[in-house]
Amino acid sequence: MTDAEVAHRAAVDAVRDGLAALPADAPVRLRKKTSNLFRFRGGAGGLTVEGLDRVLAVDPVARTADVAGMTTYEDLVAATLPHGLMPLVVPQLKTITLGGAVVGLGIESSSFRDGLPHESVLEADVLTGTGEILSTRAVTPGSAGSAGGEHPDLLAGLPNSYGTLGYALRLRIELAPVAPFVRLRHVRFDTAEEITQALAEVAKTHEWAGERVDFCDGVVFSAREHYMTVGEMVDTAPYLSNYTGQQIYYRSIQQRQVDFLTIHDYLWRWDTDWFWCSRALGVQQPVVRRLWPARYRRSDVYRRIVALDRRVGLSQVLARREGHAGTEPIIQDVEVPVDRLPEFLAFFHDEIGISPVWLCPLQARRTQRSGAAQTPDRRSWPLYPLDPDTTYVNVGFWSDAPLSPGMAPDHHNRRIEQVLMGLDGHKSLYSTSSYTPDEFDALYGGTTYRELKARYDPDGRLPDLYTKTVTG
Repeated sequence: MTDAEVAHRAAVDAVRDGLAALPADAPVRLRKKTSNLFRFRGGAGGLTVEGLDRVLAVDPVARTADVAGMTTYEDLVAATLPHGLMPLVVPQLKTITLGGAVVGLGIESSSFRDGLPHESVLEADVLTGTGEILSTRAVTPGSAGSAGGEHPDLLAGLPNSYGTLGYALRLRIELAPVAPFVRLRHVRFDTAEEITQALAEVAKTHEWAGERVDFCDGVVFSAREHYMTVGEMVDTAPYLSNYTGQQIYYRSIQQRQVDFLTIHDYLWRWDTDWFWCSRALGVQQPVVRRLWPARYRRSDVYRRIVALDRRVGLSQVLARREGHAGTEPIIQDVEVPVDRLPEFLAFFHDEIGISPVWLCPLQARRTQRSGAAQTPDRRSWPLYPLDPDTTYVNVGFWSDAPLSPGMAPDHHNRRIEQVLMGLDGHKSLYSTSSYTPDEFDALYGGTTYRELKARYDPDGRLPDLYTKTVTG
């Protein structure tokens, strides 16, 4: 057993003992160093996760990694890139954890081909509400019943459970080979219909203009200015751009047609400015940017500033001074069937008015990789059910909007939910949600969730999903 495995076992024992020591009526939360949730509802963490934040092993032959659940993608990528490998999907922000991306979802520009992070999980050790640590393993593709799997229902139920069925302490994930550089092409479209057609084509063919596409996402600057960015991994680059200093990545999309980044800088291209959200803090102003230490140009730093503002209410005070009833944070990621994207964007421009907006095509994964082999993979994920034959587009928008007198504090977010339901869409639950219990059950597998809850947390030690993500 390696030193890392010994330390991991001690950390696992500590978190299990910590759960057992909590009073039966005490709320169970994780005491984490970082968070990418935007439900600022307070409450002290009860369970320490110290030591559950390391990469345990990378197998470059099998193309797998064993990873503790609280390991950040920043540390995970640092461990895999030296082997010429990356996780199949690397969410955009460095301090997102692997466990968080599995139980709370994640997405990025490889999702048009490789789905969501949980779809590359081969097995997981899960601390359930009963205090048991269960080793879960997916059903072997093509097998009948539960052949080849251990607690496959729990593994399938983890995505979108947000720790209410259990905590992922260790995960084995698949890895994919990478080249050292990425060649980007930024393609402009005037209308939502045009970029929708382009995204659908890339998701279907994995090509654009006759060239291979390894990564695909997009940015909407206005109803008349849309960009699709396609990336191809390459072995050489005539030059390299750097967007960790004075230059800002999202602005380059409007300025360049072709660009080159290292694979490392490509994976973290959004983190330096938290997409474009650093502008709200003045960090994109040249003078401020030069004075702002480079080590603090990170999404987790900006998020802590936002959390402070939510506590002291400065933005609400400023909004009222400008004559508004207040301001409503609108920080959401939603999935829309690709053919309904123009309808959603038209509503969004008309009623919400936030820009820019991020687009990321998503297709449920159709193959499972194991080294060089690929096998059919049609696993279902009952708490976040997406049609495997439908291409979706994730629409991300992160800002706020003024409230008029008489508007409810969640007016805009509720309108987004209502329109989304009419378009057969879903949204992630890391931020504000206002669904009724019946709406929530219909969208997020309520019947299956209760069956899993009764099986793996019968005494209700862990929070309820609806309570945690909507009303708690």
